Amino acid sequence: MSENTSSIHEFDLNLICEYFSNFKRQGPGSPEVTLKALSFIESLPPDARIVDIGCGTGGQTMVLAQHVTGSITGIDFFPAFIELFNQNAQDLQLRDRVQGEVGNMEDLHFDESSLDLIWSEGAIYNIGFEKGLQYWYKFLKTGGYIAVSEASWLTDERPLEIEQFWQDAYPGIDTISSKVGQMQQAGYVPIAAFILPENCWTEHYYKPQAEIQDVFLKKHASNPMVAGFIANERHEALLYEQYKAYYGYVFYIGKKI
Repeated sequence: MSENTSSIHEFDLNLICEYFSNFKRQGPGSPEVTLKALSFIESLPPDARIVDIGCGTGGQTMVLAQHVTGSITGIDFFPAFIELFNQNAQDLQLRDRVQGEVGNMEDLHFDESSLDLIWSEGAIYNIGFEKGLQYWYKFLKTGGYIAVSEASWLTDERPLEIEQFWQDAYPGIDTISSKVGQMQQAGYVPIAAFILPENCWTEHYYKPQAEIQDVFLKKHASNPMVAGFIANERHEALLYEQYKAYYGYVFYIGKKI
């Protein structure tokens, strides 16, 4: 790879970060779904230590913080997301318990057996579902919980077009039963698995994007890569509308015993 290609790649990442900074959530989800997943977490101590890995700007983190009493650390790779995360916590008067940090989900700094709850909505794919569950396991206390949402097949068979799209985007995608099995193999007792409703995609993910895409294109009219990125996002939304019966996001909740 040439130096020129590498610098373009870095520029692309910055643009993608800028684009997704416009939204409360950087993936499919909703406050209602966050709270539903939280309802399966029993007996969190008042001083619980919670980490939201791949927190983005903290849409789901702030919902958690308003319904638990413990401290929450948000971890994300993008400094711009963490800046917005901490501002959101400040605006909601949560900074005494909620702190965002720039970090790598593959190289966490927490002590082993120190966390009561690990949360990750739509982000574990960056490390891989199996690898993430296995690596993060050691940071949980005995009796601690993990709650992650993950792209999953809803059927055993699906049309070739959507099969190829997801194999290119995320080869780790698999069926719900396989994901639950992977959670068990990583040492957790599966507590719950539920499919995110359609509005998590349409209302909370694709609709906010559609509302700013033309403005984003005009802002970066001289950059053809931005046009390609927006076209890709629009294509993904069309694929969801056509093939949503075959895939979705699923919340998986497990307990370390």
